[in-house]
Amino acid sequence: MLGVALLYVGAVLFVNGVSLLGKIDAKAAAIMNIFTGGLTLTLNIVGLAKATELPMFYAGATGLLFSFTYLYVAATNIFNLDGRGLGWYCLFVAITALPSSYLSFSSGDIRFGIIWLAWAFLWFLFFLLTALQKPIQTFTAWVTVAVGVVTCWIPGYLMLIGKW
Repeated sequence: MLGVALLYVGAVLFVNGVSLLGKIDAKAAAIMNIFTGGLTLTLNIVGLAKATELPMFYAGATGLLFSFTYLYVAATNIFNLDGRGLGWYCLFVAITALPSSYLSFSSGDIRFGIIWLAWAFLWFLFFLLTALQKPIQTFTAWVTVAVGVVTCWIPGYLMLIGKW
């Protein structure tokens, strides 16, 4: 299930990065955010419904951080909302991602320790861009594309073909 989610998170990050570069209209990019947010929402709710142990609840809860991010991005873009609320949510998620990285490292999962750090950095950039309105759109766009490809698209694909 994680491979499926990561593959589409990679896709939406790629689309969002390209949108930040001005190559895709934000409302058009919102469609992929709805698809990915809806998919990950469904996967995580099903996971939570089946959860019987703390690690399963943890996986579902942290997965929902992504779902709500993409649904929030979609709503902001479709309804042309002030992005500062989204930015402050991104700060919350960036801070939450840091102990997730630590937990991965401390359990010996170096790959996901690094991946969680990359995600924390990306969410922090979105906080700076949208909540504090720092002029870092192009930098954030390229980081979004890179993080999407390296931490989501490739690992998700590798998981789906049994090579991760």
